[in-house]
Amino acid sequence: MEIKHKDDSENGIFYIEQHGEPIAEMTYVWANKDRIIIDHTQVDSSLKGQGVGQQLVSKAVEFARIKHIKIVPACSFAKRVFEQTPQFNDVL
Repeated sequence: MEIKHKDDSENGIFYIEQHGEPIAEMTYVWANKDRIIIDHTQVDSSLKGQGVGQQLVSKAVEFARIKHIKIVPACSFAKRVFEQTPQFNDVL
C-alpha cells in the first residue's frame, strides 16, 4: 500500500487511497514553521489489524526528520504510538 502525502503549508494529510477514495488517513496542522500537530487518525475497518495506523505515524516521523521539525501527537492514537515507540522521541 502506498502512503501518499499532501501539504499546503497550513494543513497536511498522509493517506492511503483505494479506487480514488481515502481508506486511511492521518491529518495534521502546522503549529508554526517547525512543528506539526497530528490531530486525527482514521483507518477503514477493512484495514484494521494490519498496522496501517502505525505506518501513517511512521511516515509523519520520517517527514519530520527530513524537515527538521517536531511533532505534537494530539490525537489519542498517535499519542499511543509515540508512547510505545521510543525511537520516535527525537521528533517530540
